[in-house]
Amino acid sequence: MPSNLPDREEVAAAAGEDEDTGAQITPIVTLAEVAVTTGEEEEDTLLDLKAKLYRFDKEGNQWKERGTGSVKLLKHRETGKVRLVMRQSKTLKICANHLVVPTIKIQEHAGSDKSCVWHASDFADGELKEELFCIRFSSVESKQFLF
Repeated sequence: MPSNLPDREEVAAAAGEDEDTGAQITPIVTLAEVAVTTGEEEEDTLLDLKAKLYRFDKEGNQWKERGTGSVKLLKHRETGKVRLVMRQSKTLKICANHLVVPTIKIQEHAGSDKSCVWHASDFADGELKEELFCIRFSSVESKQFLF
């Protein structure tokens, strides 16, 4: 019995065709390209790992999360100074920024084999202040890079 219904292949071909309406869409606002500086242009990356950073709140006597993201050790090309910089993953906000000096002693955290603690004079909030940090890596192997 003959059918007046279109064949499946004809329907699929018709659905895949794009109609050209001739409409031109122009942007309402044009944005100029902006050069972004991170402050890391004069430095070489020695280490770049994902981690979660905590700071110890003396007033509340507890650890507070500072951020999750990329922690880097950066060495300045001219001065040779090394600093630790950590930025939050999505916002890229700085959650740690301090020089790595010989007086900083990194120790294993007693509560976890993936964590380390240290004291440092940090400048992440725009003012220099002494902080106690704890950093937790996703694996024990990642922590090995600090020792």
